[in-house]
Amino acid sequence: MAGAPDEHGPGPAAGEQLQQQHVGCQVFPERLAQGKPQQGCLSSFFTNNQKCQLMLLQTLETNPYVKLLLDAMKHSGCAVNKERHFSCEDCNGNVSGGFDASVSQIVLCQNNICNQAHMNRVVTHELIHAFDHCRAHVDWFTNVRHLACSEVRAANLSGDCSLLNEIFRLHFGLKRHHQTCVRDRAIRSILAVRNISKEVAQKAVDEVFESCFNDHEPFGRIPHNKTYARYAHRDFQNRDRYYSNI
Repeated sequence: MAGAPDEHGPGPAAGEQLQQQHVGCQVFPERLAQGKPQQGCLSSFFTNNQKCQLMLLQTLETNPYVKLLLDAMKHSGCAVNKERHFSCEDCNGNVSGGFDASVSQIVLCQNNICNQAHMNRVVTHELIHAFDHCRAHVDWFTNVRHLACSEVRAANLSGDCSLLNEIFRLHFGLKRHHQTCVRDRAIRSILAVRNISKEVAQKAVDEVFESCFNDHEPFGRIPHNKTYARYAHRDFQNRDRYYSNI
């Protein structure tokens, strides 16, 4: 999931707004088929679409989480093309983005993605879903346990549960706080895209949590920040070179 505080600092109102934005990062967002473009948080001199395209390009070229995921997708036979596999669109409600498995495309909600950090987290989160779609036979539509596993991995590996993000949400805790955050984010994501009870979503997450939380591919570790992600990218590149020389 993805979200970011406003420029005036986190505060209670900003924290509440951030949580709303995070809930909206869906695996199958409702894509607007018609109607006028919605006014979002990027409306100014540039259009929402222009800003979305510029921020996407910046993310793809500079973000270490994303650069590793792009390399891993290519290594797995699913090379990503910016024009084919990303689409900046207006979305309903507080949706930030989603992975549309039916067409293998990541939707970026241009009216709701507010800044570069927000874009970075949305793209990273959705690329983890795309990576899972590439490497495994994920039944997104009928098997809630498959969805739960990918949501656990996305929350765990995208930086969404970083200490800084949790502080912005006014969530504090020391003992197993990262695991608690990942579980909560995964459950919220499932409820955002599936018409099921909270109890069913919790059960699905609990059933897959241990194995999926400990599945760190393609990072090889939990990348808690960009420095960890850069190290993980370096190790992934070295691993690729090692196997190519065997």
